[in-house]
Amino acid sequence: MFSHVVIFWTDPSNPNGADELLAGMEKFLKPIPGVINYHAGRMVPSHRPVVEQSYQVALNLIFADKEAQDTYQIHPLHIEFVETVFKKVCSKVVVYDFAS
Repeated sequence: MFSHVVIFWTDPSNPNGADELLAGMEKFLKPIPGVINYHAGRMVPSHRPVVEQSYQVALNLIFADKEAQDTYQIHPLHIEFVETVFKKVCSKVVVYDFAS
């Protein structure tokens, strides 16, 4: 299994950025072939100081292997998401990839 975790910080000047990002993920990323598990949502506040709380949206995708994730990265829908949604609403992103 290959996990692709993406943490997004939206542009503070766009109050609808998180909504636009989540809608774009649903439209462009969820239907891409090879995604075994799709999970996207907003940051959940916590009283625990160890929990990162400065981001707005996270995405967790599971693929069968790294090759499936590599194919996802160059899929036309992923590229359209990056160009039409991500670049418009995000100010920062961090990616965590790991395999088991």
